[in-house]
Amino acid sequence: MRRVQFETLVITEWNVETFPLPKHKHSFYEMIYIRKGYGIHILNNNRFPYSSGDIFIVSPEDKHYFDVKKRSTFTFIKFTDSYFANHKQHRPDALFFSCPEEIMRNKLLKEVKLEMDELSASILRNTIDNIVAYNNRKDIASSPLVYYQLLSIFGLIREAAMKLSIRVDKGQAGNEELISYIHEHIYEPQLLLTKNIAKHFHIAPAYFSAYFKRNFGIPYGDYVSEYRIKLVEKRLAVPTLTIKEIAVEFGFTDVSHLSHYFKTIRKISPKEFRKKAISMFPPVGY
Repeated sequence: MRRVQFETLVITEWNVETFPLPKHKHSFYEMIYIRKGYGIHILNNNRFPYSSGDIFIVSPEDKHYFDVKKRSTFTFIKFTDSYFANHKQHRPDALFFSCPEEIMRNKLLKEVKLEMDELSASILRNTIDNIVAYNNRKDIASSPLVYYQLLSIFGLIREAAMKLSIRVDKGQAGNEELISYIHEHIYEPQLLLTKNIAKHFHIAPAYFSAYFKRNFGIPYGDYVSEYRIKLVEKRLAVPTLTIKEIAVEFGFTDVSHLSHYFKTIRKISPKEFRKKAISMFPPVGY
């Protein structure tokens, strides 16, 4: 199922005991703020517990669904590519580090749950309240006031991402950017070949491995393998995902390729790992 939106900005609120939509994609971007209730947010191939005060971001590439455990109130802020393009004249120069659409599409922000401290959580709640209060006006999509409120939410998301060592800007290349690049492209093995990542960061391929180990204290190949295998383990703990789907997501040629890779590193097959993971942590029902 793919939901389509033609308005550049739409704000809605739902108070539901059961989420009314199946697992779906959008043609737009969506911020989802949890006002009340708790349950599970299934985002792509991850399951995140949600509760009051949480915020999630979803882009057109993502597929998601909410498994409501206690009656929940959701605030949805939905916008298209045109929304921010229409407000370029209002955009502060300092925000050219990364456009909101790039933050919304950041794959790393779909692998973790954003956490905010008490002050940031309070600012977020008040900002959401301000936007919702303004929603009865006909000119909401063209309002600079609403635009700046949304930018402040992106500022809070950026701060939360930085605490998780996820960079969402385009600053000078450094250790954080290198690690962030590896994490973002872990699904695309070709981009992480030494010759390709070295070229991307303007480091001589013959020197890259030594550079990485000196800066991070671990061989480059070992770091990539360990990060990839941890993500694969998370996927294996979701019983509704087939091993073939996991293999495709992470760029393995087939199930046998993934199984050999996994067993070489973990000394156990993916099927055996899945059985143990599910027996230790039975999944919450979809």
